[in-house]
Amino acid sequence: MPLRYAVYDTSIGDVTIIANEKALTGLLFGAVDPAGCINEENAALYDAIIEINQYFFGQRKTFDLKLQPEGSEFELKVWDYVLKNVPYGKTCTYEDVAKGIGEPNAERSVGMALNHNPIPLFIPCHRVIGKNGSLVGYVGGTELKKSILAMEKKNADREFHPGTYEDPE
Repeated sequence: MPLRYAVYDTSIGDVTIIANEKALTGLLFGAVDPAGCINEENAALYDAIIEINQYFFGQRKTFDLKLQPEGSEFELKVWDYVLKNVPYGKTCTYEDVAKGIGEPNAERSVGMALNHNPIPLFIPCHRVIGKNGSLVGYVGGTELKKSILAMEKKNADREFHPGTYEDPE
C-alpha cells in the first residue's frame, strides 16, 4: 500500500505529513512532493493535522497518533526515549538522552539519531539541547527550534477544556 501525504498550513508555515493507512511515517517542513507518495488525505493524515493544530494553539501537550518511524535499532531507541521522557515545555541534553538509553558515551550518536528523526514535532527532538543550553541543530533550523520551545514554555501551564469554547487569554 503506497504512502499518502498532504501539505498543511500551520502557524509555523507549511508542513508535509506522510502516513500509511494506520500511522504517521514522516513530517517535512515546507510544501514537499515526496517521491513515491500519493497526494491524498487519509484518516491518519486528517487526525495528524487536527492534533498538530491543537498543539500550536496550546491545546494539546501530547499526541495520540500512532507513529511508525523507520530507522536503525539505535535511532528507534533514541526516538522512543525522547518521546516518552522529555515532556512538553521541558528540555534535556544529548548527554541526558545518551545516559537514559544506557549509552553514556554516545552523545554524538544521539545527535545524529535526532538529526535523522523522520517525524519531527511528533517525536519532539526539538526538546533536546546542548550541555551549555545551546540549541545546536534542528532539521527545521535553530530559529524554528527556538520558536517551538518558546511556544511550549509559554503554553506549558495553559489548560484546555474541550467542550468549552472560551480561550482563557
